[in-house]
Amino acid sequence: MQDDEQEETITLYFWSTPNGYKIPIMLEEIGARYRVEFVDIGKGEQFALAFSAISPNNRIPAILDPDGPDGQPLSIFESGAILRYLGRKYGALYPTNERTKAEVDQWLFWQVGGLGPMAGQCNHFRNYAKERIPYAIDRYTKEVERLFGAMEKRLTNRDYLAGDYSIADIASFPWVRNWQSLGQDLEKFPNLNRWLEVIGKRPAVIRGLELKKPKVSPLQS
Repeated sequence: MQDDEQEETITLYFWSTPNGYKIPIMLEEIGARYRVEFVDIGKGEQFALAFSAISPNNRIPAILDPDGPDGQPLSIFESGAILRYLGRKYGALYPTNERTKAEVDQWLFWQVGGLGPMAGQCNHFRNYAKERIPYAIDRYTKEVERLFGAMEKRLTNRDYLAGDYSIADIASFPWVRNWQSLGQDLEKFPNLNRWLEVIGKRPAVIRGLELKKPKVSPLQS
């Protein structure tokens, strides 16, 4: 839930990208208090010195938790690390059992190391590259199709990627929901389509996706 009070709330540094949406969805799921700083990546605000101190890689999302593990502020960048931290802190959507945790971690790292980067390249070459490069479009479109196929197979006899609904599902959902811009046909992936519809109807997911770009970004360089 968003909160206008800065004190004792998590600050979310956000822009409306698939990686960005993972974190408001998670924050809404766990009921954490948070406020949003929009980082307009189209204007290069991710390179502002203030944001670089939070995210050394100059990428969103990032968070600043004023109440870290030792009671001191803690900033975290990289979406997978943020999801794991919030799951541990709030005891939700990230298991404590080591065997189950290993299942979640595998699919979380699969997303941050595979689905995300490949889908990102696919989206770039299909929709944003100044030059149409058929080889790149074909390569990344087929790789996303392969990765969707891995999820399809995984979801054959289960509702979610790693047991119960977890941060593994939250990590992949914002990418899969963009299947059209990635040149995919969900009719080929009925299990994945069912998973997408179920998660998309969760109230916290709906609230998280309502976070949109402001007309004027408040972050100053």
